[in-house]
Amino acid sequence: MTGTLFRWMVREEWRLHSHLFGGPRFAAFPLVVAALTGLGTWLLSLTGTPPSAVAGGLVALVGFFGLQVGTIGLVGRDALQDVLGDTTLLVFSARTLPLSWRRLLATFLLKDVCYYTGFVLTPAVAGYGAVAVGSGAEPGRVGLLWLAVVAAFAFGAALSLALVALASRSRMALLSALAAGTLAVVGLGVDPVSYTPYALYATPSVGAALRGLVPTVALAAVGVSLFEPVEGDSSGRHRATERLFTGVSDPLTRRSLLSVARSSGSVGKVVFSMGVLFAVTALLLGRITAATGVRPQPGVAFGTLLGLGAFTTYSWVTQFDAPRSYLRYPVRYADVFAGTVRASLVLSLSTTVGYLAVAAVWYPIAELAVGVAVVPGVAAYVFGVSAYLTGLSPNELLFDTALFAVFGAALAALAVPLLVAALVVSVAPLLAVGGAVALSTVAGVAGWWLNRRAGPRWEERFRQ
Repeated sequence: MTGTLFRWMVREEWRLHSHLFGGPRFAAFPLVVAALTGLGTWLLSLTGTPPSAVAGGLVALVGFFGLQVGTIGLVGRDALQDVLGDTTLLVFSARTLPLSWRRLLATFLLKDVCYYTGFVLTPAVAGYGAVAVGSGAEPGRVGLLWLAVVAAFAFGAALSLALVALASRSRMALLSALAAGTLAVVGLGVDPVSYTPYALYATPSVGAALRGLVPTVALAAVGVSLFEPVEGDSSGRHRATERLFTGVSDPLTRRSLLSVARSSGSVGKVVFSMGVLFAVTALLLGRITAATGVRPQPGVAFGTLLGLGAFTTYSWVTQFDAPRSYLRYPVRYADVFAGTVRASLVLSLSTTVGYLAVAAVWYPIAELAVGVAVVPGVAAYVFGVSAYLTGLSPNELLFDTALFAVFGAALAALAVPLLVAALVVSVAPLLAVGGAVALSTVAGVAGWWLNRRAGPRWEERFRQ
């Protein structure tokens, strides 16, 4: 029965995306992923970044991607409470199918690992490998990286689901688990990276394989066994957060903020997703410094990557929007997009400033202040591009191959120069920092213009 359910879920995933975007066009998606990864690897090599550092970054980013996939637990709770409209995926059908929620969830996670391995992860490693092998890397190391990347995706999905499961059972259990992990890292000096799949690539051995894979299996078991898909009324739990937003004067901005606050996970999921990206950035900064001996400018690096992570915030804010439903209201789409972007900026920038304050424990405040200047422009650019290209359905439309290529190129046009500036700061500090701030400011203006154009563009499309 499990094998049949697995095949149904794979078929469902393919039919969903191929129906939306067309079979041949959607089938070209892996080629775009490989091309973008190869291009990024080549551009980073021009700055002196070795392939091993790029590989570490790829593993970290894939782990972050897995964490986003693992938030299916939050979406599942909302879906089972009938707040997702016409969403009827098999994983949300525990009440109508003679199957347990745990079996559905476990099969769904296995399906995601296999599906994204073939469709996204393998092409990404292939794109990296084509450049790395051409630069002298051993093919065996590329194969080892593929194992680490697949395991990192599974680790991220399992970790996210386990955290959601603990939170659904008891907030105290979640806080205790986080406190224990913090104590192990800070108090006992445990290297958390050695207990992730990156250890498979960094120090390949039987011991590294066990340290990298056993936690993934344990986290998946915890997540599947403890997760509760339906919880009681959470209005009291989220009431304090809602009070922060009820005073917002603009009704469309207030609506977007309250939709996030009242959904499963509330604004905590925004804080969590940005926190993971913050940790990934800190890890990459340390690895690049260790591999090249060059210390990147932390403010530019944090500002750039946290600003790019604003796309995740935009996804959460628009999660419950039915784009065509606004046609029945006496509002312009330009106002809808303006309110959505304002809500996204409130959540994204407030969270980012908090994490930059945390980074002040390790980095000079003067250097991090550059990040405060960089991140608003980057975030505004990301929101503008997202709104113009994807409307109010960013997650679905970005699986369109052509659209994904344009979106990736648009983000790379900003991210690559900013990251290069962060890497070459030791050579020309004033030029690098000044150029980064100026570029992010120009990008912010471009994002504001794109957001202004998004409303008329999508209103005309929906009316047609």
